[in-house]
Amino acid sequence: MKIIFYSIIVVIVITIHSNSQTLGKYGGEFLSLGVGSRSFAMGGATVALVNDVTAGYWNPSALTRISKTQIALMHEERFGGFLNYDYAGVGLPLKNNSTIGISIIRLASDNNFDTRGALIDANTGQTIANVNNPNARIDPSRVKTFSSSDIALFFSYATQQYENLSLGANIKLIRRDNAEYSAFGVGFDLSSKYIIDNSFLLGANFQDITTTFLSWNTGRNEFISPTFKLGVAYLFDVLDGKLSPASDFDIHIENRKYASNFYLGGISLDIHYGLEYYYKNLIAIRMGYSDVGAYTYGGGIKLEKFDIDYSFSQFNTLNQIDNSQRVSIIFSFNQLEK
Repeated sequence: MKIIFYSIIVVIVITIHSNSQTLGKYGGEFLSLGVGSRSFAMGGATVALVNDVTAGYWNPSALTRISKTQIALMHEERFGGFLNYDYAGVGLPLKNNSTIGISIIRLASDNNFDTRGALIDANTGQTIANVNNPNARIDPSRVKTFSSSDIALFFSYATQQYENLSLGANIKLIRRDNAEYSAFGVGFDLSSKYIIDNSFLLGANFQDITTTFLSWNTGRNEFISPTFKLGVAYLFDVLDGKLSPASDFDIHIENRKYASNFYLGGISLDIHYGLEYYYKNLIAIRMGYSDVGAYTYGGGIKLEKFDIDYSFSQFNTLNQIDNSQRVSIIFSFNQLEK
């Protein structure tokens, strides 16, 4: 029954795609920002390494690695506070070697000025549209404010197929708003995580695997093309701790060319690098290099009931963009036997 249901969805999405006249390049770029300070500090290289509730975003199959109910919260201010980026997630292990999760992310610019309808003739006070009118003035009393926001809600499911192999999937609902304009979309992710000798980790997340459809209330249709995220990590025992180098490879098929690290025709590749050292599973230091050429740093502390992580990204070497800082916390409850 489930196979039939998902097959119908795939057919519908493909049909819509074939009948549409618009392909919105970068339409889902906000979905690539990632969640959690741990991943941010490692340059986004976390598809194979992730083992907490943030896996609902990065690699839903890795949700099977949590043994407690976890709740995560994150806040980040980007570009000098112009954009607010927030995340919340919950992961709930079940007794049948499976885990469910719910995650939500919101990227928004709030309280933007809307001067449409605020241009007047200073002599008559009448609304005008001609900015070249020498008497044109902005009437502050007519200036309104609006928000531009992108929201995604993830429903995750993961199952442990074998001792070293887990599989997972996401259904995600997307809402985009810009003043009076809005769009809604539905997407699907499929993922896996494979562990070799408890040290060599492999991960894969096929995001928007059916191509995610966005429908605007203006009648415009856009699509988010699939992204294939492949990750690898290795765990070394070093000085009573774990040293974990990791790398992620993002394969896009939307003709990004010079906007990517490498490309061949319409296929492009972006690479993330990260390094983490966890001392006695208590204190972590991290660093990385992201796909946009930004150096990232951070650290964290693991306590009995919660983890606190901080990360910093040095963007100011890239066209004078302000640096970004991210703080996240993960609460853990109720030890379960799985």
